[in-house]
Amino acid sequence: MPDTATLLAATRLAAATDGQGPGDTLRIVLAVSMVGAVFLAWFLLRGYRDNGSAEGPEEPGKGPENHEDRVAGNHKD
Repeated sequence: MPDTATLLAATRLAAATDGQGPGDTLRIVLAVSMVGAVFLAWFLLRGYRDNGSAEGPEEPGKGPENHEDRVAGNHKD
């Protein structure tokens, strides 16, 4: 014969968890969406980073030939 106190406690525990609704799921979805929004903002805004160059945007064929020239300041004018 099963222990009735344990069975009753398990039944009450199951009934209590069913009545709580989607709280845990919504909390997880909200947390993941917040982290995703921060990651998306970082990804989109990293292209607007100022590299310290006062020359403005480079046009094809008119700027330094490679990254090493740009960093070293060796411009061919």
